[in-house]
Amino acid sequence: MAISGRSLADIDWWILAPVIFLMGAGVLFIYSSGVTSEGLVVSNEWLKQLVWVATGLVLLAAVIIVDWKRWRDLAPWFYAASLAALVYTRLFGRVVNGARSWIGVGEIGVQPSEFTKIAAILMLAKYLADSRHDPDRFGRFVKAFALAAVPMAFILAQPDFGTSLVFLPIFLVMAWIGGIETRYVAFVGLLAVLTLGFAVLPLYETVIADAPSVWLSVFYEPPRSWLLIGGLAGVFALSTLGFLFGRRRYYYWIAYSSLLLVASLIAALVGRMVLKEYQVMRLIVFLDPSVDPRGSGWNILQSITAIGSGGLGGRGFLQGTQSHYRYLPQQSTDFIFSILSEEWGLVGGVIVFFLFFLLLARCVVLLRSLKSAYAAYVVSGVAGMIFFHFIINVGMAMGIMPITGIPLFFLSYGGSSLWTALIGVGLALAVSARRFDL
Repeated sequence: MAISGRSLADIDWWILAPVIFLMGAGVLFIYSSGVTSEGLVVSNEWLKQLVWVATGLVLLAAVIIVDWKRWRDLAPWFYAASLAALVYTRLFGRVVNGARSWIGVGEIGVQPSEFTKIAAILMLAKYLADSRHDPDRFGRFVKAFALAAVPMAFILAQPDFGTSLVFLPIFLVMAWIGGIETRYVAFVGLLAVLTLGFAVLPLYETVIADAPSVWLSVFYEPPRSWLLIGGLAGVFALSTLGFLFGRRRYYYWIAYSSLLLVASLIAALVGRMVLKEYQVMRLIVFLDPSVDPRGSGWNILQSITAIGSGGLGGRGFLQGTQSHYRYLPQQSTDFIFSILSEEWGLVGGVIVFFLFFLLLARCVVLLRSLKSAYAAYVVSGVAGMIFFHFIINVGMAMGIMPITGIPLFFLSYGGSSLWTALIGVGLALAVSARRFDL
C-alpha cells in the first residue's frame, strides 16, 4: 500500500536524516580503518558497506510502503521463523569470533540473531497490545518476558553474549510503556545486574583482589553457595506464606528480595557454565584494564588512547595513528567510534551524540503522539534497541562500559546489524507516516 496517497512530506525526515548522515560517516571511517600507515588500502569493507547501505535503504523503503498493520498480523510467523533460524544456526551455522552465529555460503552470510530483534519487537508489541485489559498482571508479565527470554537463551547458547543482552532493554522499555508494573520490570533489570556481578565474582577474586574474601566466596564456592541458595529459598517460602496469611507488605518485599537473590545466584551459576572465560574476562578488564594490558585489556587501552589523542578537532581524516598502525583491534566494527574520535576529535564525537539524540528524541515525540498501543510499543522497542546499541558501544570505546561485541548502529561495518537497524527505523517511519490514520 502507498503511504495514504500522500507525498514524501509524510516521511519524518528528523528521523531519517540523522540515519543517512551516520551511515555516510560510517562508510568514511570504515574506509579509514582499512588504510595503513603507508597509505595503502588493505580492505574493501567500505565497498561492501556501500552495498549494504543501498540494499538496507531498499528494505527501509519496503517497510514504509507496506501498511504497518500487516506486520502485526504476521508477527507470530516472523517470530517462529526467527526461532527456527536460531536453532538451525546453533546446529549448522558458521563459527565467527568464537560464536556459532552465522549462516551462509562462502563470504556471503547473515546473522539471524540480529533480525530476531525485530521479530521479538513485533511479537512482544502484539502480545502487549492484545493483553492490555488482562486482569492477570503477573501472568501478563511472565508471558511477555518469555517472548524476550526464549530467543535470548538461544543466542546465549551460541554463545553470543553481547547480542543476547540487547533483548533485555528491548523488553524493559516495551514492558514499561506497555503498562507492566514497575516492580516486575525492576525485577528483571536487577536480576540482570546481579547475575553479571555474581558471574564475574570468582574471576574478580582471582585476578583483581589481593586475596580472596571468605565472605564473598559464599556467593560462588560450593557447597556454601548451595547452602546460601537453599537458605534464601527457605526465606522466600516462609515470607510468601507470611504474606498469603498475614497480608503484611513487608512479607511481600522480603519474598521479592530473596527470590531475586536466588534467581540471580542460579543464573550466574548457569552463566559461568555457558560463557567462555574470555567473555567473563572482558567484564573483568572493564573494572581494571591494567590486569591484562596485552590481552583482554588491550582493546580498551588502545581505544581510550585513540579517543584521547583526537583532542578537540581531531588529527584529520585518514591521519589517525592508532588505526593506521593497526594498534586498534576490530576497528571497523566494535571500535569504529574510536577511529572517528581520533580523526574528528571531540567535535566529531559530539556530532555523533547529537545525531543519535535527535533520532531518539524524535522517536519519543512520535511515541507521545500515537493513539495505537501496538504502534507505540513497536516504536518504543526500536528506540530501546538503538539506544542500547549506542550507549554500550560508545561506552565500550570510552572505557566506561564492558566490551560485549555490540556494533554501533549505522556506523559499524556489517550487513546484518545495519539491515536490522534500518528495518527498525523503517517501522518507526511507517508508523509516523500513518499516525493520523490510526
